Amino acid sequence: MNTKQLINDFPLLAQLIKLEEVSWFETKATHLAEALPYVGLDSTDVADASARLQRFAPYLALAFPETAASNGIIESEVVEIPQMKQALEAKYGQAIAGKLMLKKDSHLPISGSIKARGGIYEVLTHAEKLAIAAGKLKESDDYQMLFTEEMRNFFNGYSIAVGSTGNLGMSIGIMSAKLGFKVSVHMSADARQWKKDKLRSHGVSVHEYEQDYGVAVEQGRKAAESDANCFFIDDENSRTLFLGYSVAGERLKAQFEAADIKVDSEHPLFVYLPCGVGGGPGGVAFGLKLAFGDNVHCFFAEPTHSPCMLLGVHTGLHDEIAVQDLGIDNVTAADGLAVGRASGFVGRAMERMLDGYYTLSDEHMYDLLGLLAQSEGIELEPSALAGMPGALRVSGDSDYQARMGLTPEMMSSATHLVWATGGGMVPAEEMAKYLAQSAS
Repeated sequence: MNTKQLINDFPLLAQLIKLEEVSWFETKATHLAEALPYVGLDSTDVADASARLQRFAPYLALAFPETAASNGIIESEVVEIPQMKQALEAKYGQAIAGKLMLKKDSHLPISGSIKARGGIYEVLTHAEKLAIAAGKLKESDDYQMLFTEEMRNFFNGYSIAVGSTGNLGMSIGIMSAKLGFKVSVHMSADARQWKKDKLRSHGVSVHEYEQDYGVAVEQGRKAAESDANCFFIDDENSRTLFLGYSVAGERLKAQFEAADIKVDSEHPLFVYLPCGVGGGPGGVAFGLKLAFGDNVHCFFAEPTHSPCMLLGVHTGLHDEIAVQDLGIDNVTAADGLAVGRASGFVGRAMERMLDGYYTLSDEHMYDLLGLLAQSEGIELEPSALAGMPGALRVSGDSDYQARMGLTPEMMSSATHLVWATGGGMVPAEEMAKYLAQSAS
C-alpha cells in the first residue's frame, strides 16, 4: 500500500497518523430513500427482529430476574444531563445549542453494554432456529418452555464461538451459557481482566491472545470451522447482530413520545455513537434512520489510536485498509473500540446514512468520564464517553450546519443524544482506577 500516495489523495490521513483529534463531516450522506437500497435490509426485517425479541421475552423474564420488571424486554432509559451540558460548555468554552441527553445502554441488564442488544439477539435467533428445526419449538409456543433442563441438554449438544474485545463476548457468553450452549469467547489483548473473570464464572471458555481484535476473531473463526455443531458469530459481517441493534430505533421513538420530546424538521435529533468494528453503532443508526427519517443525524466516534471506520469510509477502501497500514498502533484504553479494521458491510451499507465521524484521545475520554461522574453521578467505562464531545463538535461547526440547512432556530430546538455503550457492570475497584486517571 502506497501510504504517501494515500496521504496525498486524502490529506486528513496526515492528521490521523499524528493521532490528532479530527472531525470529518463531509460525507456521502443523503436522504433515507436514496440510502436505504445500499443496506440490503428494511423496516420489515427490523419488525421481524422486534417480534422475535417479544417471543423470547417470557423466557428472558424467567431466566434473568433482573428483566422481570420490564417483562423480559432488554431496554435502557434515556435521561437528560443538564449539569453535564453546563460542565462541557464551561470546560471547553463552547455553547451547545439544544438539550443534551444520555441513552444508558451502559446499564442494560444481563451484560451491561450495548452488546446486550445485538449479541443476545443473535444467540436467541440461533437457538430458535435449532429448536424449531428439531421439532422442539413453534413460534406460537410460550418460550418459557426453553427454561427447562430438557432444553438446556438439547442446546448443550451445540456450541457457539465469538471473537471480542470484551463486551460482545460478555453478552454472547452469558446468554449462550444460560441457554445451555457450550460457548467459547476468543478475547484480544486489550480485553479487561474482570470481563474474562465474569465470563468464566458463568462457565464460559475464555481464550486469550496477545494480539488485537482481528486476531481474536480469526482464531475464533478457525476453531468454529473444525466443529460442525459450532456456530461462529461474526461481528464484522453479521446482519443478524445488526438487526438486533436496529430495534433500538423504534424503542427510542416510543421513549421520546412518552417524554413529549419532538423530533421533526424543526426539532432535529443528533446522535453520537462510539464505534469499534461498526456493527453496534451501524445497527442502531439504521434503526434510528427508519424511526426518524432525515430528522436524525448520526455520527460515529472513535479513539485517535483506532480510527478504523473513519479511515475506511474516508478513503473508500473500507475493510481493505487497517489503521496499522498507516503506522497507527490500535492501542487504546477504550477496549471496546480497539479495532484496526472496520466492518466492510457496515461501512458500505451505512456511509450514506451518516453525517460524520470524529476522533478523540484516551486522555479526553478519561477527562469526560470524570466530568460526567462529578456532574451527574453517572459512571461509565472510557469507550462509552466517546460520544460525549459530539454535541460540541456539531454546535461549533457552522459549515456543517449550513450544508445541512440547519438554522440557528432549529439548532436551539435540537436534542443531542450521547449513546453510552458500556460501564454499568464495571467493578467498583476498576471504576476507581478509571476515575483516578481523569483530570476533571
